[in-house]
Amino acid sequence: MAAFKDIVGQEQLKEHLQTAIRMNKVSHAYIINGERSCGKEFIAQIFAMALQCEQGGEEPCQECHSCKQALSRNQPDIIRVTHEKPNTIGVEDIRSQINGDIAIKPYSSPRKIYIMNEAEKMTAQAQNALLKTLEEPPEYAVILLLTTNVDALLPTILSRCVVLNMKPVADEKVKQFLMEELEIPDYKAKVCVAFARGNIGKAKMLAASEEFDNIREEAITLLKYIDEMEISEITAAIKKILEYKIDVNDYLDILSVWYRDVLLFKATNDANHLIFKEEIQYIRKAANKSAYEGIEKIIDAMEKAKNRLNANVNFDLTMELLLLTIKENS
Repeated sequence: MAAFKDIVGQEQLKEHLQTAIRMNKVSHAYIINGERSCGKEFIAQIFAMALQCEQGGEEPCQECHSCKQALSRNQPDIIRVTHEKPNTIGVEDIRSQINGDIAIKPYSSPRKIYIMNEAEKMTAQAQNALLKTLEEPPEYAVILLLTTNVDALLPTILSRCVVLNMKPVADEKVKQFLMEELEIPDYKAKVCVAFARGNIGKAKMLAASEEFDNIREEAITLLKYIDEMEISEITAAIKKILEYKIDVNDYLDILSVWYRDVLLFKATNDANHLIFKEEIQYIRKAANKSAYEGIEKIIDAMEKAKNRLNANVNFDLTMELLLLTIKENS
């Protein structure tokens, strides 16, 4: 189903959109800004469905012809803007899919709605082309720009749109959603919540990913035995990381959460709040063996590794440096 009540968290954003529908004060252009996978497309789809719903309520009814079409993604007046080049939305994409189409009246609905994902990929020329439409849109047009980086949009675009920012969802709500809606067991939900950091889409993705489970197991095995490993074994472990279809930041997050657990246990001697509670004997061993200063050095080294990788520093070199720091301080 797809209704406002199905959106987890984002209360202010929901309130804003539903009030706009109720008061009939819908803007011609919205920017929904938030992390990748946080649910921007889901929200845009629900808003578009509600605007086109034949019942005219604040929630899409799910039953009318328009809602059924929208659910199967073939409502003719909800248009998804696509782009052929993977990393850019060019001026031709805007001209052919929005500017050249928007003057044609809606086919069967009160409005014509354009949903553009990854709006941050628009070139400056594409944004300027869109600006012409945003300055004088037809009465029936609504343009929804979804972006992970609102700063990539021109100030002139921002000034003509209502900007709505997605907020991180409270950990408890994410955990409840995973356990109740997806029937994920408690211990697994806890791990997914720790890595999702308030991003509901990421939490769902991790909960469903067998690969994430395998990577977690391998990363933890590496940390358990790193102090006994030879340099050649560490190099082999680094090569293996590259084989995974996972964002390396997620891999580093696994290492970070492990050492946060070690630090927490060292400080409190209490296993109840650990994420990797089932590994308590190894966490206790690491906590007893490492000095506070050593654990802090490791956590610090992980942040440095993230920054280096984001700056495209050589992967093997960065990871080798990190794992040797972990080995020295374990």
